[in-house]
Amino acid sequence: MRSAQQPLSASGWPLRGAALGFCALCLPSCSGVLNPLGPVGAGDAEILVDATVVMLVIVIPTIILAFWMAWRYRASNKAAEYLPYWSYSGRIEAVVWSIPILTIMFIGGLIWIGSHKLDPFAPLSSREPTLEVQVVSLDWKWLFIYPQYGVASVNELVVPVGTPVRFSITSASVFNTFFIPRLGSMIYAMPGMVSRLHLQADSPTQIWGTSAQFSGDGFSDMQFQVRSVPGVEFGHWVDNIVTAAPVLDKNVYAGLLRQSQRVPPTSYRLTDPGLFDAVATQALPPGPGPMPGNSPHAGRELSAGGKD
Repeated sequence: MRSAQQPLSASGWPLRGAALGFCALCLPSCSGVLNPLGPVGAGDAEILVDATVVMLVIVIPTIILAFWMAWRYRASNKAAEYLPYWSYSGRIEAVVWSIPILTIMFIGGLIWIGSHKLDPFAPLSSREPTLEVQVVSLDWKWLFIYPQYGVASVNELVVPVGTPVRFSITSASVFNTFFIPRLGSMIYAMPGMVSRLHLQADSPTQIWGTSAQFSGDGFSDMQFQVRSVPGVEFGHWVDNIVTAAPVLDKNVYAGLLRQSQRVPPTSYRLTDPGLFDAVATQALPPGPGPMPGNSPHAGRELSAGGKD
């Protein structure tokens, strides 16, 4: 047995390097798109893996061929045929052009099939009724409205397990991107427009969502908690908000429009069922957006009106 002080043999370094490389590839995926929680995330991961395999079919032989060419035609190999006046080969041209054409065809087919199968506007097939969640991106926080239950939350998205969720997404400020890596597709939140997205979580867990579009000083804090819970627990969560949470009306919403950073999860009772439509149609004026000269620490009021 090798002692703890004995240096690793030369033959052990390739194995260690391979293990480190495998860990480097797998560890980030444990909480990302390669560890999906629902049907959309699983479809996205499948496309990513399939596209990678198709490209590796080209990349790996090309790398091997490059090393083989360097070894085969090295200066010391007198047996290698030398053709100084060679200029054209129909067979080589056919191979050179057929490989990228086949690659484009395979990857294009994967994308074409996936773009129809994972259409963000298409409802998910399920026996459970669809939950409607209206999403508003603000500076620098997320507002989630549950119109079916008359509740809302800031920087916290709670969904029942196994239930398809239909997101209606808009922005009250600048462009942002709504993205929950383990659930699936990323889609823009745009002022004056409504985007649609259907997602589903198939197991109870707590993950995170974020904005993938830079939007100013508070962008790095523009993340939100995502909790997928059993249906009974989701019902208790709604009941607690209806019973004890503060009211979300247009006056409170005006406070949310102000730029603020690191806003903790907050829940509200919704008294204006038309709030989302008023934001999406800009019947309510949009927020100021990130502006030059604004202090990165200005406007850190909490959504309930307190100080953080």
